[in-house]
Amino acid sequence: MTYVLPEKLKDLNPYDPVTEDFRIHLDANESFCEVPENIRQEILNAVSNIAFNRYPDPYARKLCEKAGAYYHVDPKLLTAGNGSDELISLVVPYFLDEGDTMLVAVPDFSMYWFYAPFHKIKVESLQKENSMKTSAEEILQRAKEKNAKLLIFSNPCNPTSLGIGRDDIIEIIEGTDALVIVDEAYMEFENESNSVLNEVENYDNLIVLKTCSKAFGMAAIRLGIAVTNEKLTGILHAIKAPYNVNSVTQAIGCVLFSHPEYLTSCIDALKASRDELYQAVKAMEDKKTEIETVYETSTNFIFMKVKRAKEVFEALKQRGISIRFMNGYLRVTAGTKAENKEVMVQLMNQGNRSSLLQAWIDDGDTSLPPEKIQVPFMLTPPVAKIGANSGQQV
Repeated sequence: MTYVLPEKLKDLNPYDPVTEDFRIHLDANESFCEVPENIRQEILNAVSNIAFNRYPDPYARKLCEKAGAYYHVDPKLLTAGNGSDELISLVVPYFLDEGDTMLVAVPDFSMYWFYAPFHKIKVESLQKENSMKTSAEEILQRAKEKNAKLLIFSNPCNPTSLGIGRDDIIEIIEGTDALVIVDEAYMEFENESNSVLNEVENYDNLIVLKTCSKAFGMAAIRLGIAVTNEKLTGILHAIKAPYNVNSVTQAIGCVLFSHPEYLTSCIDALKASRDELYQAVKAMEDKKTEIETVYETSTNFIFMKVKRAKEVFEALKQRGISIRFMNGYLRVTAGTKAENKEVMVQLMNQGNRSSLLQAWIDDGDTSLPPEKIQVPFMLTPPVAKIGANSGQQV
């Protein structure tokens, strides 16, 4: 007797993050901010007090209280997850029936549709124009045409780095009966007045996702949070695994959210690095014909269309620098000042440097303000291929 795999698993490829050992990692939109010693000590103390022989709090109540206070949201509306990925993996199969349709606007974070084929959920995509922008009207029209029961998108968007205004998000929520999931993983880098976090109690079809992996520099602990109305929160609590967030993550998360001033300093430092990198790339845009478009950024990374993108990507890998390649586009995470400069030097190796960029590269100061930083440490192609291993990104 031989076990035969189900058809849906036969051609499945695993998620493929960057695992090679590079000198400079600017591929996963991680933070370069290191936890300061005083907070690190608080974390060690919190972890030392864990009852390791006991299961964790299934609802992460203390953590949700701390996070709720930080986000100014009632803690009873929060569901903690093992990263936002876990929360996405719950919503897609459980909030849709077999044969239902979900709508995504591509390019966007590929894990949104990764789980759909396993549950016979149809995925419709709205392809963004070269501007990488879309509108509430376009999204609502396509959702109506396809009878979509779920709309999901990141705002600001990974990988395009562009955001959608709050009024447009509200128009989408109010203009459909479908469930709308707004992933605000990068909202801390945007004008936070565009967030719809404070609207979750006003709508019965809105879920907002938050993460600790980007602006807060805690990718290692895998902590995501879903914020929604009380009814949908109860459903999320019912369908998630009983002990989905381990005690170590809960303890660290409680310490993290107890230091809003530290989180603000991280956000400020990352935005300063992002702005500096963006200005340097823009200064290079007119001087190097290979760079066709540098998109405005509301995230902690730069997204650009490059003629020889694959060649540039491979050249940087050879020099120990990891960024993201996406079918003619490059995505570069904002790093420390020294990391940003090295990336720019490598990008400029094949062309003439502008005087502005040259002055920036030649500046001997390679550190960001010490009070901000202690220093080091997703992927959809522009035309999305729906299914497993379709250019997943973080």
